[in-house]
Amino acid sequence: MGTIRKAVIPAAGFGTRFLPATKAQPKEMLPIVDTPAIQYIVQEALDSGIEEILIITGRNKRAIEDHFDTSVELEQLLQQQGKKKQLEMVQGLADIRVHFIRQKAPRGLGDAVLYAKAFIGNEPFAVLLGDDVVYNPEYPCLKQMMDCYEQHGGTILGAQRVAPEKVSSYGIVSGHEVEPHLYAVEGLVEKPARALAPSNIAVLGRYILSPEIFDMLENTPQGAGNEIQLTDALARLTTPVYALEYEGVRYDIGDRLGYLKATVEYALRNDLLRDDFAAYIKEIAGTL
Repeated sequence: MGTIRKAVIPAAGFGTRFLPATKAQPKEMLPIVDTPAIQYIVQEALDSGIEEILIITGRNKRAIEDHFDTSVELEQLLQQQGKKKQLEMVQGLADIRVHFIRQKAPRGLGDAVLYAKAFIGNEPFAVLLGDDVVYNPEYPCLKQMMDCYEQHGGTILGAQRVAPEKVSSYGIVSGHEVEPHLYAVEGLVEKPARALAPSNIAVLGRYILSPEIFDMLENTPQGAGNEIQLTDALARLTTPVYALEYEGVRYDIGDRLGYLKATVEYALRNDLLRDDFAAYIKEIAGTL
């Protein structure tokens, strides 16, 4: 089956749900407390054992590349000021093996993944969407999926149950449970009406894919929104596809409410902020 060594993070979308903040700033660089959202996703990949990462960017995404690049002037300033902790953090970002390629036009998630073909070669790989931050420090989401892949092979889709009224916002799994929290996928229904949804198990932001997916994507016509849809290519695979109901708190940081929830909850987990911020939350809650 091969070991999962490489991960792809598509981050080329315009972030229209967050305009005007994302007109000149990538949505992936919006801070959750003091850390850009994409850094949490990169860290999840590293904590799961990933060795190399490819980030698919687009126009106006240069800030992502700069974030993971060396900053000589900043490092010199921090060294002069004796800020050792901050210096180590900045140097650590530049040491991560991150590569970049630009998606020429916004033609969908499937097209973005196809840009990774040369980087991946002939080995299985992970995909982590730039919109989805998953909190599980003890057992990272991607590590759960990699362990599942080692046992079962095939294609692994990260999934969670959503409220029935939310199924029309997601790709929904049709299939049967083969063991606790693991489902053999028989089909994927993209954003079904509530009455037509085969389940409430939604595919959410994480994938383990085989290199076979590239052949499928190259022969997948444009679908919804005139884009090449990854779900269309997944539906054509002849190898087993599983959906793993992973453990962890998932935040959709491309959504205003999801972003605010992430900011509040990460602040409440921060040792330096927790007590004062919790007191502030309690204070304003009493005025609502």
